[in-house]
Amino acid sequence: MKILQVTDLHLVRPGETLCGLDPLARLQACIADINRNHGDAELVVFTGDLSETGEEITYRALAEVLVDLAPRYRLMLGNHDDRETFMRVFNKVTAHDGFVQGVEDVSEGRLIFLDTLLPGRPEGRLDAARLSWLRDRLVEARDRPVFLFSHHPPFPIHMPLLDRMGIIEAEALHALLHEHGNVQHIFAGHAHRPIAGSWRGIPVSVLRGTNHQSALDFSPDRIASTHEPPAYAVIFIDGNGVIAHFHDFLDRTAAYY
Repeated sequence: MKILQVTDLHLVRPGETLCGLDPLARLQACIADINRNHGDAELVVFTGDLSETGEEITYRALAEVLVDLAPRYRLMLGNHDDRETFMRVFNKVTAHDGFVQGVEDVSEGRLIFLDTLLPGRPEGRLDAARLSWLRDRLVEARDRPVFLFSHHPPFPIHMPLLDRMGIIEAEALHALLHEHGNVQHIFAGHAHRPIAGSWRGIPVSVLRGTNHQSALDFSPDRIASTHEPPAYAVIFIDGNGVIAHFHDFLDRTAAYY
């Protein structure tokens, strides 16, 4: 199974820039690259921060460019998003208990998509209602492999400022995942960094966004934006495991011999 992960679009009003870059133009370049190279992907997962401001015009711009995306897609929310405005534009998206969360059962197991948005705050939240929903979805999966998608990483990445913006209920989340016992991977966004590792035995990965990135800075109280290349992930899932390739889609240096 081949799926793609795209994250942290941070769309602003069409024609405007963010961090000296045009988020909409970069998303269009990302979609063109996906169509050119990965039109056979089963799914493209957008893991949140679709908008920088949560304005309706940004979601309408997103809806317009997604018409050109060849594979089917699923949209998730991040801390910059506005749930009500998003649902007004993407009114065919099904909300569960008022949250933009859901599952897909595929040949290799179950994909679970979390809604960690806490309005007005950079941290992520999985309150009692969302944890209960997740518990039920894990119980349904029983012994099947589970692959979890979340905007916020629930695990520390050792960049102190970003770690303070993780999921508040990370311990409760881990307890649920440990109880299920067959969570194969956690895919996250939010940090704008290429990161891979494990969290108490569960493999994890994070990737760059499609616009600006976070500098690799381990100081306790600052984070800078950079113009490192934007990327998306090409993920292969089969009986042998999970492999994720991070692809810099604006790279113009490749030469084929």
